[in-house]
Amino acid sequence: QPQEALKYYQQALPILREVGNRSIEATTLNNLGLVYDNIGQPQEALKYYNQALPIVREVGNRSGEATTLNNLGLVYDHIGQPQEALKYYQQALPILREVGNRSVEATTLNNLGAVYDHIGQPQEALKYYQQALPILREVGNRSVEATTLNNLGGVYSSISQPQEAIKYYNQALPILQKVENRAVEATTLTNLGLVYRDTNQPTEAIEHLKKAIQITLTVRGSLSREHRQAFLQAERGSAIALTDLLLKQNQPEKDEEAFEWINLATTADLADYTRLINAKVANPEAQKAIDDWNEQNQQVQSLRNQQDNNQQQGEYSTELERQIREKEAEVIKKAEDIRTRFPEVAELFETKPTDIAQLRQTIPPDTLVIQPVLLTNITNVPNTIAIFILTKERLQVIQKDIDSEELNQLVTQYRTQVSDHENSDVFNTSSKLYEILIRPIEAQIAANSPKHLAIIATGQLRYIPFETLFDEKTSQYLLQKYPIHYLTRISSSRSTIASSSQSSENIASRKITVLAFANPKPLLFDSENQEVDLKGTEMEAEHLVKTFPGSDIYSHEKATLYTFKTQASRFPILHLGTHGCFNPNGCKNGMQANTILFANNQQYNIADAALLGLTNTELITLSACETAKESKEADGQEISGLAYVFERAGAKSVIASLWNAEDNISAAIMTQFYNNLKQGMSKSEAMRQAKLKQIDNDPDLHPFFWSPFILIGDGQ
Repeated sequence: QPQEALKYYQQALPILREVGNRSIEATTLNNLGLVYDNIGQPQEALKYYNQALPIVREVGNRSGEATTLNNLGLVYDHIGQPQEALKYYQQALPILREVGNRSVEATTLNNLGAVYDHIGQPQEALKYYQQALPILREVGNRSVEATTLNNLGGVYSSISQPQEAIKYYNQALPILQKVENRAVEATTLTNLGLVYRDTNQPTEAIEHLKKAIQITLTVRGSLSREHRQAFLQAERGSAIALTDLLLKQNQPEKDEEAFEWINLATTADLADYTRLINAKVANPEAQKAIDDWNEQNQQVQSLRNQQDNNQQQGEYSTELERQIREKEAEVIKKAEDIRTRFPEVAELFETKPTDIAQLRQTIPPDTLVIQPVLLTNITNVPNTIAIFILTKERLQVIQKDIDSEELNQLVTQYRTQVSDHENSDVFNTSSKLYEILIRPIEAQIAANSPKHLAIIATGQLRYIPFETLFDEKTSQYLLQKYPIHYLTRISSSRSTIASSSQSSENIASRKITVLAFANPKPLLFDSENQEVDLKGTEMEAEHLVKTFPGSDIYSHEKATLYTFKTQASRFPILHLGTHGCFNPNGCKNGMQANTILFANNQQYNIADAALLGLTNTELITLSACETAKESKEADGQEISGLAYVFERAGAKSVIASLWNAEDNISAAIMTQFYNNLKQGMSKSEAMRQAKLKQIDNDPDLHPFFWSPFILIGDGQ
């Protein structure tokens, strides 16, 4: 709770100045600097450290002076000013030797080695790491000794001395295993795997990379929700390196392994999203177990933060480290217990690769699953895109070399262009993306003649409506060739892809009724203080009642949250013609993140979706949601995340909009979609034909108008 910490330190400061206690004033200034550094405000940290420095010198606190100099060096290192960092570390070193503080001396030597390594002076880095090593052994700091050995391995690897690198990595491993520092153990195994790969020892490389990922997934399972995504992103390189290496073996069984491992790395964020919004589960006993687990996890995180601060001060605590390891072991065991007792929440604690053979049984024979994965930022490997093509019978992989910066730029541009109906560059960018994402697998798609094309998009690719990708050779959108729907991830724990026995005819034979909410009042105001009237949603809802007898419609003041919560479980289709906010930072119209608006400005948090009883729900349509498309850093997690939360709650499919499109055309597409559904079309074909009708009416119509709605989940 850093803000609370700052409050109390700030209250202490003027009192210390008043009573003239200069020594504790300097300590408090140092503490303020530490907190500001931890919360990512380096300039504030520097301000307080620079206030502390003359005071510790004035009172003759040489040990405190060295600590403050070290802290200044750390901040300058973090903000990319290595020469300043070196200056302060070098000032600290002789003082530490003078006062005999061997532990902090070793930390400072390590810090110096790291800076020299970062600025491309490996021999200097080696010199300082080698000086730190015997001191760490002398003071018995086994954990930092292992980190130093790992650092030495990294430097030797960078200067093409792989045997020396392997020697130091192998010295680090048993220590890390003994002190149970799982995160650094995973890093060391990854480093070993990369050295073995670069020395043409693929069997050893694959073995070490697999071990690294298994540990990473176990650690990830024990992290509190706010730390999981950052941790997995930092460790993603091992999964990408393993995937690339497995694919290079050119063996079908290795391709399948590659698909298993990369799926965990690229779609695990959906389980993290569920945690991030604190999504509930239907089983109250499972919910209580998760709540207890979260509380236990927070205790572990608090101890970790305490140890991190100790280490920055050179006061590493072996006893505290022991407590952390014990607590972590309890948390991991509790997670495994929850997985076993409550299979419906197992994915929140996933630690094992998914079995592809089992997954294939869930894919209908007329569906082709496509998952493009960027294999970028791997040391010593050209950037490629691996496009996995999965059917019930087989898995194929096509790899293509790419310029990752160019692709990222194209995706970013296209996100803006396709959601702006005045932008005419959209067709050029769309064609370029087609060449990268679809052209390499055209033959494989054609050979399968699929009735359904299912896309698993990850990262920023989630913002691309793949149906808009344009083939200049045939002058066709991808939608004009195939019906398209999206999958959040491939999963064996629940039927995200419909089973082959669940045909569209079976669905069509059921009586379809719809619970519809439209244009709740009072109206919202946009960022320019204009009322946002969703009149088109009223037309959609009125049509639904005529099309599907027995349906219920609630609009204006009657579109209440109470009605939604009490009636949702009775209808196979829920149509929500209302505002939804799925921007992680909330929306400009005043709505909170991950909420749906009902009458009287009541907001429903989708975290509670599992409590609605949606086990018989075929489809949820959200026809006016707002995503994070304006944020260039966003990765589409909120789009897949909202669908994933509803899927976990029992719904088979979700229709969401990538942007707020023109009201009348949106209403026309929705109306046509439901007409097609009533005629017995599958959901993906019904959506395809509804969009094609708009294109047929106006072949030059900008994709902005017809492509915002995407179908996620079961396309049957």
